Parts: sequence; structure tokens; C-alpha cells
Amino acid sequence: MVLPADYHMHTPLCRHAVGEPDEYARHALEIGLTEIGFSDHSPMRQDDFDEWRMNFDKLQEYVANVRQTQKNFPQLQIRMALEVDYFPGGEDWVRELAGLYPWDYFIGSVHYVSDDWAIDDPKKISEWKNRDSFEVWKIYFERLTMAAESGLFEIIGHADLPKKFGHRPGPGCAPLYAKFLEAAGAAGCAIELNTAGLRKDCTEIYPSREILKMAFEKNVPITFGSDAHAPGEVGMNFADAIELARDAGYGKCCRFKNRRRQIVAF
Repeated sequence: MVLPADYHMHTPLCRHAVGEPDEYARHALEIGLTEIGFSDHSPMRQDDFDEWRMNFDKLQEYVANVRQTQKNFPQLQIRMALEVDYFPGGEDWVRELAGLYPWDYFIGSVHYVSDDWAIDDPKKISEWKNRDSFEVWKIYFERLTMAAESGLFEIIGHADLPKKFGHRPGPGCAPLYAKFLEAAGAAGCAIELNTAGLRKDCTEIYPSREILKMAFEKNVPITFGSDAHAPGEVGMNFADAIELARDAGYGKCCRFKNRRRQIVAF
């Protein structure tokens, strides 16, 4: 079986990952991967926006580190990318980032449902006590839909992230999922099977089986990602992700180079 590329990996420059890029690449080879992509959290305009992304003055270092790892591991296809937070009205910043370096892809992610609440931040988990879960999911998927519609991203990251700490929305979310997936399909935007959910309280891959089956029906392409924050997490639980993808009907996924897509079997 040909393993799909791991397109979601971080580096210490985001301030909450460990291990250097060479260590991630080395582990990828050890487990049989032939392609990976680094997609660290992109800077915001303000360096003090939060504590879990690289500062802008580290972006050049990030690019240099990935380029060096590409040279050190010529037997491995290594892509250079970013995971970019989507905020309504923040599209110009994403365009500025896109023009700075020759990226291979952007992962568009929604972490914030307001200017100061990242739903997956352990330090702000108490916020959930003051919120209606369905309303959080509604705002989240509205923003995720806008991200897909923007045309700024090749991939949408962890598409049901609000479940991270076990907060489920209950019935009634199917129309939200459908609208998002229709937008992704129309924009040619992939969604990722992100195995990090298996390491969180929700103990489930992002997105759920329900969402992934809807995605297949709407011809939304997929990628795979471990969301690795340590070298040993590269490619983690990919067998589970492949099984889930096949159960939903998928047999092919996306590769990206220079922000151009190729469809390949896995």
C-alpha cells in the first residue's frame, strides 16, 4: 500500500512543538512515507496575537529550515507550506503571506470563533461553560465556509475542531456541514483527515465519519495529516485514517506542488 503524504506538521518555531525538521523527515522515512509537508502556524500581523504561532521575524528562518531539510533528505519529497488562520476580513493578510515565498499549499484553519477565543486552546477551555455548543459550532462552520469560499487555501484543516474537548453539537448540524462542503467542492478545496483527534479528548479523527461521507458525495477531495508537534507523531494513525477514507468511498487523495493539485491513489 502506498502511504499518502503527511501534509500537516509543525516545528518549534510555533512555540509549542518539539524536534527539528530533520527529525520529522527522518521519522517519515523510517515509517515508509515518501512525501511530507511542513505547515507551521503562520504569523499574524501582531506578534502578540497569541502564544502558539511563530512571530513574523521567524518566517524567514522557517523557510530556511525547511529548505535545508529538503537538501538533507533528497530521497523524500518535502513540501513547504503554512497553516493559516482564517478570520472574516483578514483575507488581505493571507494574500500578503502567499506572496512572500513560493509555498506549495496553504491549510486554512479556523481556531477562533471570536477575536479572543480559540476553541481548542486548553488555557481557555473554561469558556465552553459559558457557551451554547450548537451556537459555537454554527459560528465555527460559518467561518469555515467563508474560508473555503475565499479561494485562498488548498486544504481546510481539522474540519470539526470544536469536538476536541468532547463538546458535541447535538442534532441539527447537517445543514452546516453541507453548506461548508458545497463551498469546498465549488472552490476545489480539499479537506484533511487529521489524525490528531485520536490523541485528544474526542478520540476521533477530524472530520467525523458523517462529515467525510458527505464530503465524498459532494466530490470534495482529501489530504492526510498527523498534525505532528513532535517527530514521533509523523504519520501517526494513518492506517486508521486510510480505513476511514476508504469506508467513506475514497481511494484517491491530493498532492500539491507550487499550489497546484495532483490526484493520486493511496
